[in-house]
Amino acid sequence: MEKKVTTSLITGVVISLVIIVLSIIGYITKLDQQTWFKWISVLIFFVGIIYACTNYANQLNGNVTFGNIFAFGFKTTAAVTCIVLVFSIIFLSIFPDIKEQAMDTARKQMEEKNQLSAEQIENGIAFAKKSFIIFLILGVIFLYLFFGAIASLIGAAVAKKNPQSPFENQP
Repeated sequence: MEKKVTTSLITGVVISLVIIVLSIIGYITKLDQQTWFKWISVLIFFVGIIYACTNYANQLNGNVTFGNIFAFGFKTTAAVTCIVLVFSIIFLSIFPDIKEQAMDTARKQMEEKNQLSAEQIENGIAFAKKSFIIFLILGVIFLYLFFGAIASLIGAAVAKKNPQSPFENQP
């Protein structure tokens, strides 16, 4: 009986669910506006992709190449990116106060730096409010694809590989 290999879509769904649950917990506990908390989901994603790559190689008993493992990791990254993007848009439409919280946090950070006038801060916040969805979409896509590509490279590099030629076992 041949060993069943977990698909990149299933792996992506699992990683996405962990990130989604973490996001909901962060929103409920009001930790979602903390910078350190935002990076926890990225860290979970990063480690999840590396683990997915090494697990994929193990499921195939190392009979894979660097390219096979990287492709699996990047397909998983694409699945996570799509799921998290859809979740983010839906979550924002259900809880529009997230946008206001983000704008308040941005305003406080700009005021603390004392590098901009009050008018410049207001103009920046107004622009950010108008373009919030675009920034959200581009941010999720860039962040997840960038870190996913790096994690896939690392996962492909550290996974045990012992590819077998199909002609080696010929009589």
